[in-house]
Amino acid sequence: MSATQPGGVPNSRWRVLRGTTFRLLGAAVIGATTGLAVFSLTQVTSRSLFAITGGVAGAAAVLAVQWYQRTARLTEVKVTVPQLSELTFAVNNDSRQVAWQMFVETVTRVSTQPLASDQGVIREALSSMYGLFATTRETLKASRPSATVPSGQTVEYLAITMLNQALRPFLSQWHPRLQEFERLHPDGQESAWSQNAACRAALREVQRDIHDYAIGFARLAGVREAEALIGVVPVPRSPGDGHDGDDRSAVGGVPRTRS
Repeated sequence: MSATQPGGVPNSRWRVLRGTTFRLLGAAVIGATTGLAVFSLTQVTSRSLFAITGGVAGAAAVLAVQWYQRTARLTEVKVTVPQLSELTFAVNNDSRQVAWQMFVETVTRVSTQPLASDQGVIREALSSMYGLFATTRETLKASRPSATVPSGQTVEYLAITMLNQALRPFLSQWHPRLQEFERLHPDGQESAWSQNAACRAALREVQRDIHDYAIGFARLAGVREAEALIGVVPVPRSPGDGHDGDDRSAVGGVPRTRS
C-alpha cells in the first residue's frame, strides 16, 4: 500500500506509525539518560552525595508547597452567576488575587456606575466597556490558570462568562450602530441620535448584570461589604415603564439587588 494518498497527503496509518516510532525513540532516549544519571549518582560518595541529595529534597519541597497552595488550600464559595444559576467556585490565594483585580476593574468603570439620561456620553460608556473587556482578557492571559477540581468552577470561568454573556452581546449590538451614526453625523450631538434612549436603556440592563458579576468577584476575593463599595447602581426598568430618567434605587445608601 502506498504511504501517501493522491496529491501527496500522508496516509493516516502512516502518520500513526510514524508518531508511534517517534514516541518510542523519545522514550528510549529519556530512559537511557535517566539510567546514566542514576548510575552516576551511585558512584558519588561523601559530601557530594549529601549535597546532591539535599538539592533534590529542596526542589521536591518547593514543588510540594506550590502544589499544596494551588490545591490543598482551595475553599468553596457559592456565587449566583447572571444568566445562569448559583454555582460553587473553588478559590485559593492566586484566584482570590485575580478576583480582586476583576472586582476593582468592574466597580471603577461605567460598567457599574450610573449614567443618567441627561448626563454622560454614550461613546465614553462604550469605550469604558471595551476597556473592561480588554483588561479582563489581559488579566486572564497574564495570570496562572486556577487549579481545577470536580466540585467547583474557577474565577476564570466567571470572568469569561461575563465577557461572552454580558459584554460581548451588548458591544456587538450597539457599537456598530453608534459608529454608523457618528460616520453620518461627524459633528452631530448624541442627543440627536434616534437610538440614544434605547442604547441607554440597554446600557442600564448590562450594568445590572455587570454589577452582579462584580458582587461575584467580591465574594471570590473575600471582599466585605462589596455593595457599599460599589455604591448606588442603576436598576433596569420593567417593560412598559414610560420614562427614561435617572434610574437609581437604594435603601439606606445600599443599592437594591434583584430577588
